[in-house]
Amino acid sequence: MVRTVPPSMPVPVAPADPACVAEQVERARDVLAGGGVVALTGAGLSTDSGIPDYRGPGSPRRTPMTYQDFTRSDAARRRYWARSHVGWHRMAAAAPNDGHRALAALGAAGVVDAVITQNVDGLHGQAGSARVVELHGALARVVCLDCRALSPRRRLHERLAVANPGWAERTDVPEADVAPDGDVVIDDTADFTVVPCETCGGVLKPDVVFFGENVPPPRVAECYEMVDGARALLVAGTSCTVFSGRRFVKRAASLGLPVVVVNRGPTRAAEHATVHVDAGCSDTLARLVGHLGAAA
Repeated sequence: MVRTVPPSMPVPVAPADPACVAEQVERARDVLAGGGVVALTGAGLSTDSGIPDYRGPGSPRRTPMTYQDFTRSDAARRRYWARSHVGWHRMAAAAPNDGHRALAALGAAGVVDAVITQNVDGLHGQAGSARVVELHGALARVVCLDCRALSPRRRLHERLAVANPGWAERTDVPEADVAPDGDVVIDDTADFTVVPCETCGGVLKPDVVFFGENVPPPRVAECYEMVDGARALLVAGTSCTVFSGRRFVKRAASLGLPVVVVNRGPTRAAEHATVHVDAGCSDTLARLVGHLGAAA
């Protein structure tokens, strides 16, 4: 299914009542206590690691580059790699937060069997979650669009630094201008040099699913299989605005599975939620570990 660029969601969101949140967490605990849980996560889970999200409360409107723009234009690829080269060190330096660690702990306790993540930051694996499907790929890998060879992003970063000496150092970008995929706002990229694939000389692209690009069907099928075999679905840190993730919530609902949503602010998963905890992921998931980890 093609990812599309949706309209931004409303920004003003009133904080949830603490007593109400406590009750929601208790209800979530009761739903998840039986184990057999598959987690679906989004950008809201990584905000406490310093990675901004696209649609959370207070997030500025962002327009990510589409697959069509990237593939049809040398100038677009130059703009993408120039911006991404500057922002990469911030993404590479990000570390798992309490939310990632909590999901890993719930996995170790036998509560969460697997994680489907829409994030491309690799933090679930770093935190220790055993079975993770990266629905939209991983920024730590680069793929050649011609020969399909995969290579580490750190290697490309080194090559771009050699081809563009001093570029990152002379480009001062405020933290507010960093996007969830590590892209940053730089207007003038005309003198940036893009390097080709070392294997065939072809066009390099981050191994992530761009907006307007299809998620690989085998990956989607694997995620459906995981949901089909689950007892419950835990949705954490996603507004489910993009269908590529929301389809698994709809699948769970169609199967009659309970759905626990942990997300601050509005989410399109709410209509299918058995429980909606209107609070941040790190604190809420850590509280669930306290409730469920000892009982498992």
